[in-house]
Amino acid sequence: MSDAYVPESRWRTLGAAALVGGGLLLVGLVAFRGLSGRGGGAPAGADVRKVAFRDAEGARRTLADYRGKVVVVDVWATWCPPCRKSLPEVAELQRSGGDRYVVLPISVDRGGWEDVKPFLAKNPQLGLTAYLPDGAEGLEPLGEIRGIPTTFIIDREGRVVKSWAGYGEGMTKRALDEALKGH
Repeated sequence: MSDAYVPESRWRTLGAAALVGGGLLLVGLVAFRGLSGRGGGAPAGADVRKVAFRDAEGARRTLADYRGKVVVVDVWATWCPPCRKSLPEVAELQRSGGDRYVVLPISVDRGGWEDVKPFLAKNPQLGLTAYLPDGAEGLEPLGEIRGIPTTFIIDREGRVVKSWAGYGEGMTKRALDEALKGH
């Protein structure tokens, strides 16, 4: 093998890795376009009380059930690296909720509980209570989810205060603190 071949080989490897990574991202983004029929996500002020989801026992809930509390909805999946990075923070906020707010991590894994339960069992340190959308229309009031994680801060009346896609350390806590001060 010549010295000239090694750099070319490295470029091929990097190029292949970039293509695979980009393809996975594209698959993830395209997969979530089907979660709701509306584009752009729910704007600030949108009423999202009809968002419906189920717990691990199958009980159906809606955001309307949490009237009077600020709600953090975190849309995630087990296969998503940024989601996995965000989950310790999400879980900590979930444990700290109390009477002032509630955190609802809603998984959009295509395999549903068959994907989520083993993931949670392998990561007991999280102590996360997860939920799944209630059918294809469960998250529809949130608008089109174009990437994950996507986080929504919902006010005490069930309206969107703020939303964003992606993860940045401390972003959710800061947005939650701001929403709690506003009420």
